[in-house]
Amino acid sequence: MIISRNNLLLLFAFVNFIPLWACTSAVISGKSTPDGRPLLWKHRDTDFLRNHVAYVKGERYDFIADVNSATCLHPTEAWVGTNNAGFALMNTQSYNLVDVKPGEERGEANGRVIFRALEICATVEDFCHFLDTITKPSLIEANFGVIDAQGGAAMFEVDYYKYTMYDANEAPEGCIVRTNFSLSGQENIGGGYVRFMEAERVLMPAAKSKQITPQLIFNRLSRSYRNNQLGIDLREGICHSKESTGWFVDQDFIPRKSSSCSVVVQGVRKGENAELTTMWTVLGYPSTGIAVPLWVKCGEKLPQVVVYDEDKQASPLSWKSLSLAQHVFAFHQGMGTEKYLYWKALYNEEETGYLQQIPMIEQQIFDAVCPVIESWRGKGKVNTRQLLNLYKDLDGVLTKAFFEMP
Repeated sequence: MIISRNNLLLLFAFVNFIPLWACTSAVISGKSTPDGRPLLWKHRDTDFLRNHVAYVKGERYDFIADVNSATCLHPTEAWVGTNNAGFALMNTQSYNLVDVKPGEERGEANGRVIFRALEICATVEDFCHFLDTITKPSLIEANFGVIDAQGGAAMFEVDYYKYTMYDANEAPEGCIVRTNFSLSGQENIGGGYVRFMEAERVLMPAAKSKQITPQLIFNRLSRSYRNNQLGIDLREGICHSKESTGWFVDQDFIPRKSSSCSVVVQGVRKGENAELTTMWTVLGYPSTGIAVPLWVKCGEKLPQVVVYDEDKQASPLSWKSLSLAQHVFAFHQGMGTEKYLYWKALYNEEETGYLQQIPMIEQQIFDAVCPVIESWRGKGKVNTRQLLNLYKDLDGVLTKAFFEMP
C-alpha cells in the first residue's frame, strides 16, 4: 500500500488533533454530598507529568495550587487550586469552542487565568466579573469549574469573547460533569465523550442519594478502568486471571498514561470559616498515587511530600507515583507501544497490585484526618498546631508505607 504525501499530511493532522490534555472534571453542589459541602474535582492530563503544589501569596488572596514542576521557581500558571477566601477553580481544555488559527496555541491563557483568578476572586460572582472584564480576545478555550465559601458552585464554558455559565445548584442532581468538549460548542466535536459518560454514570445516582465524597471520586473515577463503549471493566475477574495476559490498550479510561494528578477540593457550608476548605490531592498517576489533605493556612509549611524537590525535579509524591507507573506502562518495543497497560501490576489474583495496596494506606490517612477536620469544624477554625503535626505525621507515614513500595 502506497500512502500519498497528502494522505500522510492528513494522517498527521488527525494524530495532532487527538487531545493530549484529556482532563475529566465535575462541580458538585452541597445538595449532592452527605455533609452539604460542595466539591470540585479535576483529574488532570497533560504532557507536563511532573507536578507539585505551590503556595502563592497573591495580590488579594493567598492560594495553593497544582503547578507544573518545570516552572518551580516562578509559576505563572495554575491548573487547580483554592485560596484563603474559600474560592476554588479548575479547568478542562475544551476542543469545540474556538476555531484556532494557524500558529495559535489552543487555550493558551487557561493556566494564567486560573492563577490570576485565585489571587483576586472570592466568589462565583467575582469570577463572572473577571471574565466580563478580561481583555478580548482572551485566548481562553476551557470549561472552568468553580466553588466558593458562599454556597456557589458553577461550570463556565469560555471562549475568546463570551462564556456560558451552568449553576450546579440548579442542575439535575446538583452535579455537572465536563471532559474535553463544551455543551455550548460545536456538536460532536472535541474529546472525552466516553469518559464523560462514565463520570456521569457514577456521579448522577450518587448525587441523587447524596453519597458523593472525595473517596468515592478517587476510588470509582480517578482509578476507574471501565470503558462502556468497549464493554469492559478491568476490575472484573477475567482481566486479571491466569488466563489473561494482563495487557490492555489504554484507551478512554479516566486514568491515562498522561494523568499527572487528581484533586478534589472540599468546600465549606455557607457561614463556615473559609479556611476549613480542604484540597485532597493525588500527585502523579492516580492509580499509583495517594491522596493527602492540604489547606491554604500555613501554606508556606506544606508537607515535604507535595512541594518541589530539586533532586527529583518534582514533588516526591509525583516522582514516586510516576516511578511506580513505569511498571504499568512497561512495554517499549517500537512506536505506539506506550498505549499498552499492564493491568496485573495494578490488580492481580495475589492481591499485590498497586490498586490493592495503595488504597489501604490512603484509607488510614482518611481515618486519621477526618476526625481532626470535624473537630476544627466544630470549633470554627483550623488549629495551627494540629495542622503542622498532621503534616509532619503525613510525611512520616508516607515515607515508611508508600515510598518504600517496589
